[in-house]
Amino acid sequence: MFKFLYHYSSLRNFYFFSEKLLPFLLITFVCLVTYSIYGALISAPADYQQGDSFRIIYVHVPSAWMSLLIYMVMGLSSVSVLVWKIKLAEITLSAVAPIGAVFTLIALVTGSIWGKPMWGTWWEWDARLTSELVLLFLYLGVIALLNAIDDRRTGARSASILCLIGIVNIPIVHYSVEWWNTLHQGPTVSKFSSPSIHIDMLIPLLTMTVAFMLYCLIISLYRIRTMILVYDKDSQWVKNVITDNREQI
Repeated sequence: MFKFLYHYSSLRNFYFFSEKLLPFLLITFVCLVTYSIYGALISAPADYQQGDSFRIIYVHVPSAWMSLLIYMVMGLSSVSVLVWKIKLAEITLSAVAPIGAVFTLIALVTGSIWGKPMWGTWWEWDARLTSELVLLFLYLGVIALLNAIDDRRTGARSASILCLIGIVNIPIVHYSVEWWNTLHQGPTVSKFSSPSIHIDMLIPLLTMTVAFMLYCLIISLYRIRTMILVYDKDSQWVKNVITDNREQI
């Protein structure tokens, strides 16, 4: 396992490995998202209280989960930056931070859209909403540090420290509905023994979440590959890749 990780932590090896991986990810994503959209909009029945307005969960819930998952990926990258000084980890941190910020914003916006008819207000300083907003500010802080410092490696180390400090917010976001009296509804999908959601609604939600994960992975890989070419632009293998691409065009 460690030998595999060491081998593909090389910028060159990771670039060519991701090139082979991307077509399979794209095909799987298209299949999953097609099924999930059909399930979310057609096969899933309307909620007995919320009617069809509940269908926003097929965007809101996966986006909220991605906002947490991507931040944890950033946390692992930050450890790799600070402890092992891995270049690929620096690039990954920089590549996925904007993606995580976008999904956090989507989660907040869709939550507000759902909250207006359900709670009667666009925003409430609820524990879940507030901690998710703090998460957005953490993403923006990491992005700002990465771009504010001219030296790329110093910027990555500074952003990694902030990212690791912000990790404490992740369990707060996740468990806020259990720790405090909150407007936000409690866990439904995560109760695997008896989820509080009909199976016809649950399956499209789970497949949509996997589709969101694949989408995040695909976009991240494209961003990482582009950054690798910029980062290692003076190496011979990058020059060969650029030459090959020009010949194909």
